[in-house]
Amino acid sequence: MARDWKAEYKARAEYLKDYRRKHRKQDASRARARRSMGNIPDGHEVDHKDGNPMNNSREHLKIVPRKQNRAKGARKTNNMR
Repeated sequence: MARDWKAEYKARAEYLKDYRRKHRKQDASRARARRSMGNIPDGHEVDHKDGNPMNNSREHLKIVPRKQNRAKGARKTNNMR
């Protein structure tokens, strides 16, 4: 049986739309954190030291390489299994 690419694409689009709607506040908060840190070099991201994207005080933010920040998220995901 052939895959129904249109149906898969539509389901994925609906999932992402719903996800973005549910996480709107966290996304806005992360954007504020990026703006508050000023000029961020290429390949770097803003890390929330306490893991709370809603906490944007300067003492809880630091600029880290993208690879290090993404690895931090992967460790959290692996520990939850």
